[in-house]
Amino acid sequence: DISVMEYAKSKDVEIHISTQCNITNIEAIRFYSRYADVMVLARELNIAQMGTITRAIREQNITGPSGNLVQIEVFVHGALCMAVSGKCYISLDNFNASANRGACQQPCRRAYTVKDADNQIELEIDNKYIMSPKDLMTIPIIDRLLDAGVTVLKIEGRGRSAEYVKTVTKTYQEAVKAWQNNQFSKEKIEKWTAELNKVYNRGFWGGYYLGERTGEWSERYGSQASQKKVYVGKVVNFFNQLKVAEIKIETHAVKTGDTILIIGPTTGAYETQVNEIRVELNQVEKAVKGENCSIAVDETLRRGDKVYLLVNAGHKLFQVQQNG
Repeated sequence: DISVMEYAKSKDVEIHISTQCNITNIEAIRFYSRYADVMVLARELNIAQMGTITRAIREQNITGPSGNLVQIEVFVHGALCMAVSGKCYISLDNFNASANRGACQQPCRRAYTVKDADNQIELEIDNKYIMSPKDLMTIPIIDRLLDAGVTVLKIEGRGRSAEYVKTVTKTYQEAVKAWQNNQFSKEKIEKWTAELNKVYNRGFWGGYYLGERTGEWSERYGSQASQKKVYVGKVVNFFNQLKVAEIKIETHAVKTGDTILIIGPTTGAYETQVNEIRVELNQVEKAVKGENCSIAVDETLRRGDKVYLLVNAGHKLFQVQQNG
């Protein structure tokens, strides 16, 4: 809404151009440059087209309100909308909850069948999730995006967990630093991809950046992460000088060698391996439901922080929690 942008500009409110503005060419950049310093390109562009736009910005000296060259931002990771530039009205139509106002109910993620309205003959399609794209993941091509002149990386993570935010931002930060230091490699890409697979995802694909014309669709509802978290208890005390957390085990046992995740409003997401467990000062191999145990950590934790056990998606503990 240009009138809203004009009003915001008159009040010195910073404006950021969304992908929903569908910026696909340099003339659109030139038009919006009177309002914003940073613009998110349409997700349907390929890398070569991005490079053409960033090169034209430099050659034509297109600047934003700050007087600096316009910066280009692109989506690099997270959920994708099946609609062009994310302009979808299914949620608004079905639930009176507008995706354009951040209230999407995601009916596109559900399973659907396609039938002829007249004779009720069902059409055979690839799968039931015909409107649910896989998640975007650009780690293998992040160097090419940066080489194309992209300066801001956008991660879609609305409603995601603390460990999702930590893992994804850390991984992309490492990838950017590797690119800056000329250390970007196939081995590192494999390592980063494995890390990203541990947290919420619907399966991955590289979007349209390599020139693909059609999307790739989810194979099932919900996350396909290789790693899941199972709630085990909470921190009831923390001894700062010793860096020892006292944890009340409320569900499943924790044993030495396990990997745990501790989440709290101030703590954020802290992951560590359990090297030693003590119950009533005695060293034990595991702590079970109802016990308070002490575990050494490297960071400051807080009372009330929740403790989770990290397990493979096929682990019986996760299956029990899922079924229960």
